[in-house]
Amino acid sequence: MNQIASQGQLRLAYLRWALVTVPAIVFLGFLSGRMANSGYGNRWFDALEKPALMPPGWAFGVAWTILYVMMALAIAIVLHARGAKGRSAAIALFVIQLVMNLAWSPLFFRAHQVGSALALILALFVVVAVTIALFWRIRRLAGLLLLPYLCWLAFASFLNYEIGRLNPDAPTLVAPALKTQI
Repeated sequence: MNQIASQGQLRLAYLRWALVTVPAIVFLGFLSGRMANSGYGNRWFDALEKPALMPPGWAFGVAWTILYVMMALAIAIVLHARGAKGRSAAIALFVIQLVMNLAWSPLFFRAHQVGSALALILALFVVVAVTIALFWRIRRLAGLLLLPYLCWLAFASFLNYEIGRLNPDAPTLVAPALKTQI
């Protein structure tokens, strides 16, 4: 029982982690967006003036699906790296950034808090940058897999900022879905 695992056994162990993390993270992202009624089709969002660089609605679904898969593969790599120095901190920070990520859509699309959503996404950018550094120390590929996510967060921050700038009355544009009027 003192044998080192074969390459096949190592790949299989990683694959097991990925088979859990990929569906879980993609589902959580989908659930967050669905519960927040995010994107086009949301009457509040449709009423907002959009920046010139705003991509079409389908691009967000495609981009986030790819990013969530890459995030899930990155955390699977780190979860698989048992005994790696800094692994626990990296996992904890990944969970924190994931919670922050999932909180953005309800804050922006459901609560109509454009300014608070901008503050959240800027904080998320910092947390993801630190997560990348920690992942990079454990497995370079794990850090690399998160780089497109960081780039997308920079672009999303720009869009969030521009929407706030173009729509100073955004919180009151349409009655927030969180409030009930009788």
